[in-house]
Amino acid sequence: MSTSPSLIETIKAKINKLLQVKSHWFRTVTKWVWIVLLAFIVGLPLYVFTVSINLFGLYGEMPSIKEIENPENDLSSEIISADGVSLGRYFRYNRSQVPYEELSEDLVNTLIISEDHRFYNHSGLDFPAYIRVMIGLLTFNQQGGGSTITQQLAKNLYTMNPDKSLDGSLSRLGRIPNRVIQKTKEWIISINLERNFTKEEILAMYLNTVTFSSNSYGIKVAAETYFNKAPDSLNLQESAVLVGMLQAATLFNPQRNPENSLRKRNEVLYKVYRHGYKLKTRADYDSIAALPIDLSFNIQNQNEGLATYFRTVMSNYLMKFCKERGIDLWNSGLRIYTTLDSKLQAYAEQSMAEHMAVLQEQFNEEWKGRSPWIDDNGREISGFLNSRIKRTDAYKSLVERYGENSDSLKIALKMKRPMTVFTWKGERDTLFSYMDSLNHYLRFLQSGMMSMDPNTGHIKAWVGGINHKYFKYDHVKQGTRQPGSTFKSFVYGLAMESGYSPCHPMKDISPSFKVPGGVWWPPNADGKRGTGEQMTIRQAMARSVNSITAQMMQALGAENVVEFAHRVGISSQLDPVPSLCLGTSDVSLYELVGAYSTFVNSGIYTEPFFITRIEDKHGNVIENFVPKTRQAINEQTAYKMIYMLMGGVEETGGTSGGLSRELKIDNEIGGKTGTTNNASDGWYMGVTHDLVTGVWVGGDERSIHFPSWLFGQGGRTARPIWDKYMMKVYSDPESGITKGQFKRPASGLDITLDCMKVSENPDSTIVEVQPWDISN
Repeated sequence: MSTSPSLIETIKAKINKLLQVKSHWFRTVTKWVWIVLLAFIVGLPLYVFTVSINLFGLYGEMPSIKEIENPENDLSSEIISADGVSLGRYFRYNRSQVPYEELSEDLVNTLIISEDHRFYNHSGLDFPAYIRVMIGLLTFNQQGGGSTITQQLAKNLYTMNPDKSLDGSLSRLGRIPNRVIQKTKEWIISINLERNFTKEEILAMYLNTVTFSSNSYGIKVAAETYFNKAPDSLNLQESAVLVGMLQAATLFNPQRNPENSLRKRNEVLYKVYRHGYKLKTRADYDSIAALPIDLSFNIQNQNEGLATYFRTVMSNYLMKFCKERGIDLWNSGLRIYTTLDSKLQAYAEQSMAEHMAVLQEQFNEEWKGRSPWIDDNGREISGFLNSRIKRTDAYKSLVERYGENSDSLKIALKMKRPMTVFTWKGERDTLFSYMDSLNHYLRFLQSGMMSMDPNTGHIKAWVGGINHKYFKYDHVKQGTRQPGSTFKSFVYGLAMESGYSPCHPMKDISPSFKVPGGVWWPPNADGKRGTGEQMTIRQAMARSVNSITAQMMQALGAENVVEFAHRVGISSQLDPVPSLCLGTSDVSLYELVGAYSTFVNSGIYTEPFFITRIEDKHGNVIENFVPKTRQAINEQTAYKMIYMLMGGVEETGGTSGGLSRELKIDNEIGGKTGTTNNASDGWYMGVTHDLVTGVWVGGDERSIHFPSWLFGQGGRTARPIWDKYMMKVYSDPESGITKGQFKRPASGLDITLDCMKVSENPDSTIVEVQPWDISN
């Protein structure tokens, strides 16, 4: 059957008409595409230009070229020991910078492979990545973002940094316009960063600005927090953990979310395998992916690490130092070089902990079933806890809420709640009320310890208490207590200066003193007035015989003893009263160590100090510190006092005679114990030719002590800490502390120290003290 010509013509006409319509549509679309393209070509640079100059304040300020060349960042100020160990930081955001050279090869390569594998091939913007992102958005199959490492650095430094004000008036239009403006700024800043920094510098800057959760800002702190390593020591799997955290620090935190972190680590490692870095075969990847995350987690704060008390005390000084110079301690990136030695500090902390844990058990056993707060008559102090609770912050807070005498306050104080408390066997979770907590903590014995190089004034170790997290009070410099018999060194020091010989004989008979309200005489440790036995004053000091010290005080005068003590290094106020010879005026451990060092350092007093220099974040020295020194006594007097102190070790019955035998071999040691009334304070001062160390042990209050003087004396409470410390120090050949002899006077001794010869030819110029005279 043939087709009608008219039908064919009709079809042709319709096709032509359709083609004409399509051609018109195509031309219209093409025209608009060219218009849009032209607008994009002309408009985009114009838009970018208006953003870069912040036209009419619409977009917010851009950082200047100078700011881009010198980006600012909150940096923690770091405390560094004399042997180069980081002791801790002061920070708002815990961040420290490291240069590219201190990043491990595994870390750098893992970062580039995971985050920006074309990093070395672009100039800040990765256009193939943008195309991939656009295709992903259109196909609902987005795989990864398009930001380069340089863009992420720009975001960290400026557009997402709350301290940078980059928002303009257009930001009020909503989230999408604001995000577009922010991205534009990132592009501009990225290009400028690439122009002003090398690729290696950009990598280091990026890793220094990112956050890793757990109060860790920057790669250095993160490596220390999660793996206890420096960034240059991170291996491949550790690097993968930290790189994985860049996308969501909390979600992939290996401490909080270990399963998420492990999964993310293995995703990063798979990328490393796909790019052929180190993991050459699937078996290589499977092997490393099967490994667990080996954490060494230690979040950094002022309660953790070495020298916690020292850091707190030093912060008070540093805040004043920085305020005077217009420096912000908490974000300026200062490097504070100290005199502390990390090894000696660790040995001091270990020695204290080892002994105090045992001593606390003995203390608890002695007071089993009883309260250790007693009056001078040995009776428990009534209402002790009720009076002490009023000093606590918890009580003051509850008073504000309920009123001082309300029943609700009493109920709240006794209400039990979950609480983590300190014990020497570790932290313990329990149910305690505020009263229970106070009762628990007041039963702990406290301690302080300081060690110093007497020749330089450098403080080598500072332990202010038994646990900084639970007991904040510093017992080295902040606390002052009665020094007991350790003060006798200043009485005998004045005697040496006044012409007495260590061999001078005296009798063990206590003198009497007129005091307001009657007559006072000092008893010996046994409570008696003396035996009448004759001994040298070196023997008397070695055995800590009170009666002979009191006789010497009577002969020399209390005011003169006060002047001598101040001259050699004691700065606290001292009452010039007869009982001062037994150490009744409060002093600090810091003062005692400095004063005893005067004897070792040939009579030169060097004020103890702990900072050698402070640098800014660029390594420029802000200030160098030098010790303050003065000639306090002559070298003859100084050495005679060293000889007196050595008597504690060498004389029969000396209070330092119980030191470990190993310490005494090929070594000269001087020492003095101290114990106050009722054994409230136990002290030990130990001196060697290159280290002077003091130890104090006691309760938070003077009423808290061992029930008997025998168990609470310094020889039992404080001396063992010194002994343990010196044993550890001498066992370490890298400690820098050696055995040896004390310095002798350069001009030789002006007297003989052979007491047998002195007894044969007694010095006729020495006046015998009349012990029963009553001083006026």
